Amino acid sequence: MDGNGRWAKEQGLPRNQGHRAGTNNLKRLIKYARKKEIEMLTFYAFSTENFSRPMSEVSFLFSLISEYFQREIQEMVEEGMRVHFLGDLSLFPSPVRMVLDKTERLTAKGDAIQVNIALGYGSRKEILAAVNSLLKEGVREVDEELFASRLYTAGMPDPDLIIRTSGEMRLSNFLLYQGAYSELYFTDLYWPDFDTEAFEEALTEYGSRSRRYGGIEEK
Repeated sequence: MDGNGRWAKEQGLPRNQGHRAGTNNLKRLIKYARKKEIEMLTFYAFSTENFSRPMSEVSFLFSLISEYFQREIQEMVEEGMRVHFLGDLSLFPSPVRMVLDKTERLTAKGDAIQVNIALGYGSRKEILAAVNSLLKEGVREVDEELFASRLYTAGMPDPDLIIRTSGEMRLSNFLLYQGAYSELYFTDLYWPDFDTEAFEEALTEYGSRSRRYGGIEEK
């Protein structure tokens, strides 16, 4: 969900309006994903690095997050959406955490689509937390399954496709372990402009690729 601020600047709008436009786009793309029968989506909404932004912007984002889920939660339940948050939620103010907890609880039985929202998320921090958790348990030998069970994404499949908007050509600390074999798709579009047509283009490109996982393509 990258490029909200730059989108707003090019529109001659305050940065906060870019974040609001980005939030509105979230709902549109989730609805489209349901039509495409996509079972799981993960959005990188707020990274650990985002806390270093000006406090006025961070405070606005806190309010926007709470506002969005309070407004949308009933429709999420009705549409069978299951919402799960990835990240260190202890970094957020108590009122925000209460809204997030309520959203997870009320959508826990949703089976139409699972939507993961990464908040206070940083993949390096996630990996270190998993390692420290295993050390505290006294584990002496770790395999992939055990390690994955200590990540925020425990029990979830690895992502097939990672889409990065705004012209940046890097993962920016997102799902570094889980995305080892993910297909990567980069677009110059800012997040608010990444509409259903752009999403479809990304899916079509993904569908044309051959995923070999280090093997040899069969002819």
